[in-house]
Amino acid sequence: MAKAIYRFPGDVVPVTNSGDSAIEAGDIVSLTTRVGVAAAKIAAGATGMVSVRGVYTFPKASGAISQGDAVYFSTSSKKITKTDTDVPAGWATEAAASGDDTVSVKIG
Repeated sequence: MAKAIYRFPGDVVPVTNSGDSAIEAGDIVSLTTRVGVAAAKIAAGATGMVSVRGVYTFPKASGAISQGDAVYFSTSSKKITKTDTDVPAGWATEAAASGDDTVSVKIG
């Protein structure tokens, strides 16, 4: 039978910054099929920790979002949307009106 070996809790995961500039603490990091939030500055080419669980306040695109809605991160506008072709970000923990600039999102 195949066995798994426990490594760590998984609230944060190591991510290598493959970009040309630093990822700053609090930056939203696209992990292709989900998002994380940089726990500290990650220099270009370096590996650092990215939070993949928790509730965060994210910048929001226009349009209303209801509590419980699945939400997504646009890598072009750097905002939360309800467009399912963007990167899955999690779900809204609170409603946000169309004109609101932010929304609370449960990632992970």
